[in-house]
Amino acid sequence: MAIGTLPNPRATIARAVRDRIAGDFERQHAEIWREGERWFREQDAIWRVHADASMFIGGIRALLMQALHPVALQAVVDHAGFHRDFWGRFQRTSRFLALTTYGTVPDAERAIAAVRAIHRRVTGIMPDGRPYAADDPHLLMWVHVAEVDSFLKAFQVFGAEKLSAAHADEYLRQTGSVAARLGVVDPPNTVAELMSIMDSYRPELSGSGPAREASDLLLVHPPFSGLTRAGYYLLSASAVSILPPWARSELRLPALPITERALIRPLGRSALHTLRWALSE
Repeated sequence: MAIGTLPNPRATIARAVRDRIAGDFERQHAEIWREGERWFREQDAIWRVHADASMFIGGIRALLMQALHPVALQAVVDHAGFHRDFWGRFQRTSRFLALTTYGTVPDAERAIAAVRAIHRRVTGIMPDGRPYAADDPHLLMWVHVAEVDSFLKAFQVFGAEKLSAAHADEYLRQTGSVAARLGVVDPPNTVAELMSIMDSYRPELSGSGPAREASDLLLVHPPFSGLTRAGYYLLSASAVSILPPWARSELRLPALPITERALIRPLGRSALHTLRWALSE
C-alpha cells in the first residue's frame, strides 16, 4: 500500500464518533452553524461544558441517574426503550443540546417546540395504576437536574479545564433558561439550589428491578462490539466513578474508590484526551 493511501487515524476516529453521536454529521453541522443571532457565546459556561468531550461520560451518568426515577424510566420503556432506540436517543439528545447551545435562536426555538410536542404525546399508566405524562413539570425537573448535575460533574472531573464556582452557577442559569422554555418551573440557578432540588427527589428514587435492568444495559451489555465496546466500557466505568454514593447503592454498583482514583479516572482522562485530539481536526 502506498504511503499516501494509509488511513488517517485522527480522521477515522473523528468520523466514527461523529457519525455515532450526530448521525448525519455534515447536515447537522450546516444546520447548527448557519448565520444568525444566538443565545450564547463561545466564552459562556454552557458553551464550554457542552463542547467538551467529557459530555460522553456525563451523558452516561445522566441516563443512570434518570433511570432511578420510576416514572421517567417507565416513560422511556413505554415509548422508546433503551434496547430499541439506544443510539437514536443519544443522537436526538445530542442534536437538541447542540441546537440550543450553539444554534441560531430560531433553530433553538424550533428544537424546543418539537420536544414539547413530543412530550405532550408521551402519556401512560404506571404498573400501580397511576397516570403519567412526560410534560409534567415535576418529572421534567428531575430529568433536567439529573442531566445538568451529570454534565457539570463530568466536566469538573474529566474536562480539559474546570469551572470556577461563579461559572458553575452561570452554567446552571444558562441551562435553566433553556429548561424553562421546555416547561421546567423554576430550574436551579446555583449549585446550592441544584443540590437542594436533587435531595428533595431522593424519596421518589428507586434502584428497583427496571432501574437495574437499564443499568445493566448501559454498563454491562451495551449494543456495541469490538474496540467500540472496549472504549465504551472505559467511559461508562468513568461515569460510575462520579455517581453519588447513594445512587450507586440503589443500583447495586460496587464502590472501589482507590481503584477508581488510581486507575479508572486516569484512563478515562486519557481516552477523552484522544477524543479531543481527534475531534479538534
